[in-house]
Amino acid sequence: MMTKIAVQNLKCGGCANTIKRNLDKMEGISDVHVEIESAEVTFNFESDTRIDAVKQSLKTMGYPAMDDENTLSAKAKSYVSCGMGRLMNN
Repeated sequence: MMTKIAVQNLKCGGCANTIKRNLDKMEGISDVHVEIESAEVTFNFESDTRIDAVKQSLKTMGYPAMDDENTLSAKAKSYVSCGMGRLMNN
């Protein structure tokens, strides 16, 4: 099944690269697409429990779902994740 999660702090290709790279590694998750303009992450999942795991992973990277609190810590993590995504893309 496919779902879409709108996230916070997604601003550029570096952010998108980090999100895609990390979610692609998750078991039970496939076909990850990150849309920068709409700040949405779309993916296929094998079970509903995987959605919660993806939301937790996104939050850990600094990209909480729209319905989660966007703390100062999350914003700081997103800058680090973005930088790593830019470095890994080169």
